[in-house]
Amino acid sequence: MAMFWMLIWAAASAQPVTEKDESWKSIYRGSATKINDLVHTKLDVKFDYDKSYMYGKEWVTFTPHFYPTDTLTLDAKGMDIRKIDIVKNERNIPLKYDYDGMILRIKLDKTYKEGEKYTLFLDYTSKPNELKVQGSAAINEAKGLYFINPKGEEKDKPTEIWTQGETESNSAWFPTIDKPDQKTTEEIIMTVPEKYVTLSNGVLVGQKKNTDGTRTDDWKMDLPHSPYLFMMAVGDFAIIKDHYKDKPVDYYVEKAYAPYARNTFGNTPEMIAFYSRILGYDFPWPKYSQVVVRDYVSGAMENTTATLHGEFLNKNNRELLDNTYDFDEDVIAHELFHQWFGDLVTCESWSNLTVNESFADFSEMLWAEHKYGKDAADDHSFKSMENFIEGAKEGDDYNLVRFYYANREDVFDGVTYQKGGRILNMLRNYVGDSAFFKSLNLYLNRNKFKNGEAHQLRLAFEEITGQDMNWFWNEWYFNKGYPKLDIDYVYNDNAKKVSVIIKQMQDSNNIFKLPIAIDLYNGTKKERHKVWVENRADTFTFSYTTKPDLVNVDGDKVILCEKKDNKTLDNFIHQYKYAGLYLDRREAIDFCAKNQDDPKAAELLMLALKDKFFGLRSYTIGKLDMKKDAVKNAGEPLLQEIAANDPKSVVRAAAITSLGKLKNPAYKSLFEKAISDSSYSVAGSGLTALAGIDTTMALENAKSLAKIPEKGRLRDAIAGVLIKYGGPDDVDIVTDDFSKMPLNQTKFNFLQSFSNLLAKVNNSDKVKRGVDEIVKFRDEIPSQARTNTDPYINNNILKNLANKKDQAGLKDQADYIRSKMTDEKKGF
Repeated sequence: MAMFWMLIWAAASAQPVTEKDESWKSIYRGSATKINDLVHTKLDVKFDYDKSYMYGKEWVTFTPHFYPTDTLTLDAKGMDIRKIDIVKNERNIPLKYDYDGMILRIKLDKTYKEGEKYTLFLDYTSKPNELKVQGSAAINEAKGLYFINPKGEEKDKPTEIWTQGETESNSAWFPTIDKPDQKTTEEIIMTVPEKYVTLSNGVLVGQKKNTDGTRTDDWKMDLPHSPYLFMMAVGDFAIIKDHYKDKPVDYYVEKAYAPYARNTFGNTPEMIAFYSRILGYDFPWPKYSQVVVRDYVSGAMENTTATLHGEFLNKNNRELLDNTYDFDEDVIAHELFHQWFGDLVTCESWSNLTVNESFADFSEMLWAEHKYGKDAADDHSFKSMENFIEGAKEGDDYNLVRFYYANREDVFDGVTYQKGGRILNMLRNYVGDSAFFKSLNLYLNRNKFKNGEAHQLRLAFEEITGQDMNWFWNEWYFNKGYPKLDIDYVYNDNAKKVSVIIKQMQDSNNIFKLPIAIDLYNGTKKERHKVWVENRADTFTFSYTTKPDLVNVDGDKVILCEKKDNKTLDNFIHQYKYAGLYLDRREAIDFCAKNQDDPKAAELLMLALKDKFFGLRSYTIGKLDMKKDAVKNAGEPLLQEIAANDPKSVVRAAAITSLGKLKNPAYKSLFEKAISDSSYSVAGSGLTALAGIDTTMALENAKSLAKIPEKGRLRDAIAGVLIKYGGPDDVDIVTDDFSKMPLNQTKFNFLQSFSNLLAKVNNSDKVKRGVDEIVKFRDEIPSQARTNTDPYINNNILKNLANKKDQAGLKDQADYIRSKMTDEKKGF
């Protein structure tokens, strides 16, 4: 699963929250005890669009796990249960049961022994909109089954049905043992209006048109998988067909996006082939489909054979021009890799979620490396490490294998994802590619169609490498924290020796054992030394004939750490030119950016504007201090060239943004031309830059462009110009645009600017409409994230807006705004 809501959660996390209950710290969260095992689940379902109900019939087969039993406990959240029978000799015999609205406790007709199968029939109604359950930062809600615009009342939104099972929410639409350590084969029969298509796990084995205008589709999954991976999707989708070998690979999208689907998903067959090859385990399932739905409660979900994506993947070709790997394709890769790590072998408990999500996170850089090169992979990996460290500084750092947590949803965080992915990258570097992927192959083969945990992964690595790996697992899987390194260099030219002093500065007594490569450079020649850092302070001394131009600690740039690397400017310049990895160059750019008064540092930044990797070109543009004459004189001509000719639209956009800050009328024609660029990023940068030198023309362009459904950076620029330079009459344009934005980080970031515009408006009806849209957005944010976002929106947005209305003498408006801040939500 992709962590979509972590961004909004983090964005408002600085807001004050009440003291948390920490009693969970004494509650051990092991794997679920198995009394009965699922064997096969068959569902026959119909949907009531008016009530948002699902009417279900279920035949589910069990067997005792080991001990004899005469009872069965099922998860069944918020249902109406009409009948529970045991099926014997084609006869249904009623059973007695107790039901508290969440758990079914069933008395079986006899005591069943290990290996003895029995089948139950259940007749029930699922009522997801009447179920009150809490989600998480990664998962909006947990009601399992979602009816989107079921009555067609929202004219710009399609009617859809889809499901979201992780962690234990599928038991809101079919009774089951809703635990990850269960595996079952499956058949789902769906009856839907004939105009809609359906998608589920496995393959479509039958379709039947009915006389009432409906159609019944029969989906069958003959390989076992966990209940949380069951899925259904129903809607007016176009199906774009592709394949991997003889297996269908299909893309389900809204018909308006059908022409662009291959540009979004078209690398999927190559991804499948690549992952199959490096793992030595061919894609294990009969098909792979991806569907894009509206109002999804997370980023994406790796349902077996049928991944579900949020609407952020609804993109036209103009939007796709601005795509970098970190936007969209990493999610596609992430969810696909789950088909091995998560679906084929599933975590035995949520405490061991790392064997699902850390691998999926790691797979993102694997695909980037294969398809786009090592720079792209290292860029992605470094940003992931930064995200984890940022969260850890706020206190979000835990053991990777986490047996203590308040809510199982809490483990879907930066530790399990980004930190876990970086740990796997370190492990890969330590044992080498061959041993690493052979170990993964062994882990998959030993545990296929079953469950896995961190120790099973360790044992696979030990068997392949012949090494005891407990030290690594104890340090990174069953421990928290990360190294903070301070690195010094002492040269003794008389003795022809250099000493490298590495200190671990982290506050805890947690001292890490780190295998590190230290490279000594003379010109282009590199001499590598492999050492172990394992004390609070370690000193490594190396002899030389000629004083090294550079001593480069962590030569492969793989260690998960913070570091203070006390090199000189000359060292960093040499590092940029000759060490050559992405992070080598980025570190040099950072150092030079802090020393732009030094001509050599400024010269290096000019060189970096031509870096081979577009990400570092764009990064360098953002670092230039154009207020310094020397930097401006050297950089401005290069920025003009980049703005006109760089092959990457995001780099051209960055150059235009930088030139725009100069507010030089000489660039007016450049900015005007940019507004018509096919790239939304370039056009948006051009519009914003034009506003800095000709607000009238920029405002005219913004109003004109606002009439068409523009997206991406251009939409943000349009709104920004209207808010900053427009008048009260422009508020309707911005409000319309705000109301149409998907529920995502962009909309959250837009709140402050939107409220600033509303502060300028005197018309009460327009202000109330804008406030209503803000409140609607606030109330649609996931319940877990709202712990942080509600105080932010109420205090920083609505309260401040109300105060401004008071100051303007618009008491009625101020009172209306405050009326939307209930005592429960004020946060102060």
